[in-house]
Amino acid sequence: MTDPNWWRGSVTYQIYPRSFQDSNGDGVGDLPGITERLGYVADLGVDAIWLSPIYCSPMKDMGYDVSDYMDIDPIFGTLSDFDRMVDRAHELGLKVIMDQVLSHSSDQHPFFQESRQSRDNDKADWYVWADPRPDGMPPNNWQGIFGGLAWTWEHRRRQYYFHNFLTEQPDFNFHNPEVQDYALSGMKFWLDRGVDGFRMDTVNYYFHDRLLRDDAADFRPGSRHAQRTYDMQYHLFSKNQPENLGFLERMRALLDSYDARAMVGEVGDTHHSIDLMGQYTSAHRLHMAYSFELLGPPFSAEFYRSRLTQFFKGAPDGWPCWAFSNHDVPRHVTRWMDHAKDPEALAKLTCALLLSFEGSIVLYQGEELGQTDTDLTYDELTDPQGLNFWPEDKGRDGCRTPMVWDARAPNGGFTSAERSWLPVKEAQLARAVSTQGHEGSVLDFYKRMLTLRRAKDALRNGRTAFLPTHEPILAHIRGDEVFCAFNLSSGEVEMPFDRTLDPLLSEACEMQNGRLHFGPNGFIIARLA
Repeated sequence: MTDPNWWRGSVTYQIYPRSFQDSNGDGVGDLPGITERLGYVADLGVDAIWLSPIYCSPMKDMGYDVSDYMDIDPIFGTLSDFDRMVDRAHELGLKVIMDQVLSHSSDQHPFFQESRQSRDNDKADWYVWADPRPDGMPPNNWQGIFGGLAWTWEHRRRQYYFHNFLTEQPDFNFHNPEVQDYALSGMKFWLDRGVDGFRMDTVNYYFHDRLLRDDAADFRPGSRHAQRTYDMQYHLFSKNQPENLGFLERMRALLDSYDARAMVGEVGDTHHSIDLMGQYTSAHRLHMAYSFELLGPPFSAEFYRSRLTQFFKGAPDGWPCWAFSNHDVPRHVTRWMDHAKDPEALAKLTCALLLSFEGSIVLYQGEELGQTDTDLTYDELTDPQGLNFWPEDKGRDGCRTPMVWDARAPNGGFTSAERSWLPVKEAQLARAVSTQGHEGSVLDFYKRMLTLRRAKDALRNGRTAFLPTHEPILAHIRGDEVFCAFNLSSGEVEMPFDRTLDPLLSEACEMQNGRLHFGPNGFIIARLA
């Protein structure tokens, strides 16, 4: 637990606290529930847990609108509950990573409530304020991610305030050194309580252009959220500012003053995100950059080969963190079913594929069950993204429905309440933990693959050499020792390979006469003889 490089090649299990385990029967997951289930997580063979936000919040964006950075929202429990959870995680050998949402707060945060009152109070310059244009319009064309302009009028100040996300999520002014100091003090509070690191939400959003210059037009009809005006711009000035790098170095210096702590930043952008990941993890900045690159629809050998190659070529001293699913995107078994023989085969293939990649890995709760997105009706939604953009974009609730523990229990064993905060449906019950205790299940495969990654240093730390294969086969060697090859299709394919292999883990793959024969979604991970 004291290894300063524990994060290199690590596997983290993301817990969405509202949906993991409810201990008090109110239909919402909580900290005591997480503590109760930590044995299950440790048994998977992961290194750490990441908790989505549990701070005090009005929950306009499910905790990503923070009103108090140094306390637990009562819906999740208390600080004492948090301390017990951390202690139990450490007993089981699990690191604890907290989500830090620093770019913006809730509009109910006391500092914003003060800031909005006048232009001359103590917190007047803690948020991003701007005068209107002569015609009363906002100062520039910046757009909000959840729709509409990223500016809202405050009549008391006769100014607009900036919000990248909801109107209720005003952006902090990180050009103010006091704001930076406040952000660092919140991080120190949790480090002193024993957390092992942070996942920095929207880490490239902290600073804005002081001159408030317009973002450039960049309309691309084929983009994933083409109906959003936000995706019609190239965000040159509303984020990704050079001042961000200096603040990352201040954060890193804070973590380096503690033993064995680590920081992973969520780097999301429609342009040059791989380059940003490298820049943000170079020198003394983030330990790792969490990428959205693999969270979209592309599913091809060339795509994965290009993403990993580009990162390590552009940032040889940097370190990536890869994931296929999280709380913001449809689950990958649902996204990529067009490439699959069946959901179980796809779940095993993608498990082996992701855990063969160079870098650190994040698994999202339920992924180890081969869980699919829940099909929700409009009246069941809570997510502002889905509520604003339905039906073209159904939002993020489909991947946030409760963890299903027992297929025979009410609400899948998640809660004793009559109803859970999001519904548990039959398609998810069919993949409950209770249904997967047998050899050959998706859960069993995840455990075997995680055990293999932990046992083989080449899979955690070995450099990657891609082989010149054609679609749909991706093949690479890790550390001159472990050979990995994957059929990313639902058809049968083969590839020549004349070296002797000692199979470590495989599905639907045979070697005959110097050729590897893959069945649908087949793969092999083997020791090179």
